[in-house]
This record gives sequence, structure tokens and C-alpha cells, in this order.
Amino acid sequence: MNGIRSLVIRGTILDKQIMNIIKVIIPAYNEEKAIGNVISEIPSFVSEIIVISNNSTDNTVAVAQKAGATVLTENKMGYGYACLKGLDYISKQVIKPEIVVFLDGDYSDYPEELIKLTTPIIENNIDFVIGARVRKLREKYSMTTQQIFGNWLATSLMKLFFNATYTDLGPFRAIKYSKLVALKMEDKTYGWTVEMQLKVLKQKMTYLEIPVRYKNRIGISKVSGTVKGTIMAGVKIIGWIFKYTIK
Repeated sequence: MNGIRSLVIRGTILDKQIMNIIKVIIPAYNEEKAIGNVISEIPSFVSEIIVISNNSTDNTVAVAQKAGATVLTENKMGYGYACLKGLDYISKQVIKPEIVVFLDGDYSDYPEELIKLTTPIIENNIDFVIGARVRKLREKYSMTTQQIFGNWLATSLMKLFFNATYTDLGPFRAIKYSKLVALKMEDKTYGWTVEMQLKVLKQKMTYLEIPVRYKNRIGISKVSGTVKGTIMAGVKIIGWIFKYTIK
């Protein structure tokens, strides 16, 4: 990683030598209306955009392929299943990336802000960076009341038990590939984000939050947009926190 720091100048990655450094993983379930926008706004210096269609029944696959992404299919429903599918794909490549970025396929994030998340890793050797959806940068109603409360509760518990400084469980995040492998991620569904953050704490990796903008997604959330999804996500998140508290 030290060898590529000089390639970042004033926050903009310029040199073509880094084209194999960053790969993006996008889990997507029925995001045909949004996924093309997401892919088109990812910076051109990213070497590969990997969309995992998580049992989509619409045209997500076709739209993502047309937009230039590598498209994989994971029929087992769950955010974690989709992410693990993407990681398994990368693990089989001869040339591994330096950084993996996770991004939602609903167009709620601003893909061009990927540079804000990857720059601290390249320039300052930070292991893990989260895009924090701070209130002043969020579009009105872009996060539900239950999302805001759930984030507050989870991050407060991590502060209490682990002295963490997290303020968000934002899905827009970047991490060194080598560190991601070391985390040995395993959650298959709603607990993926909090599992990653907890394991970063447990393994004493360096981390940072960067404020990012956040807007109303296209379509209805499959998690916070349903009662079942909200309850299941809450149970999973709290379960992971207490699991690591007693270890």
C-alpha cells in the first residue's frame, strides 16, 4: 500500500498503475431502476464493479451487464450471502485488489464519493473506512426512524462495550482486501455490517468515519421498508454485539 500513496494527488487518483487496486461489490435485489445509475457514477479508476444479483426477479442482471459490471448470481437470499459471493469471486482471481468497496445498489449513496473513502487508506494507511450518513448531509426522509434509532443503539453499545467511536453502520465502506480476508466474515443476512465493524475492533485494526451525503433510495427498502426486515435486522445486529461482548 505504501507504494501507491504517491499516486494520490490532492484527493484525486491519477495514475493508471492503480487500475487493479480497487474493486467494488454491490449486492442487489430487484434494483433494475437504480443499478444503472449507481454503476455509471462510480469513478473510472475502479478496476472492476461486481454486482451480485441476490435472487432478483426483475431486469437487474441485464441492466447491470449493459452498464459494464461483472454480474454474479446468488440465489440464497441475504445481504451477507451476496457479499460473500463477491468475495469468493475475488479470491479466485490471480491479481487481488488492494481495496474492496461495498456499495448499495439502490442509489441512496453518491458513488462518486468513493474517492473520499479510499483516499485515507491509500494516503494514511487506514485499514477500514465507513461512509457516515450524518444528519446534515442526509436528504429528508432518506433514513427511517427505525434506521436512525437502530444505528444509535448499535453504535452506543459498541462504544459502551468496546470504546468504539462509530456513529453509523453505513453500508458504503472501504477496506484493505488483506484485512477483509483476515476478518473471516460469516454473517449471511442482516448482520454483515455490524459483524465487520466488531471484528475490526477485536482485531485492533485502524478505522475512520468519513461524512458522506445520503439521499432517498429508488424503490422501497427490503430491510427498513418492512416490519419483518426491521425486526430481523435489529435482532441480528444486537445479537452480534452481545456475542462479542461475552467472548
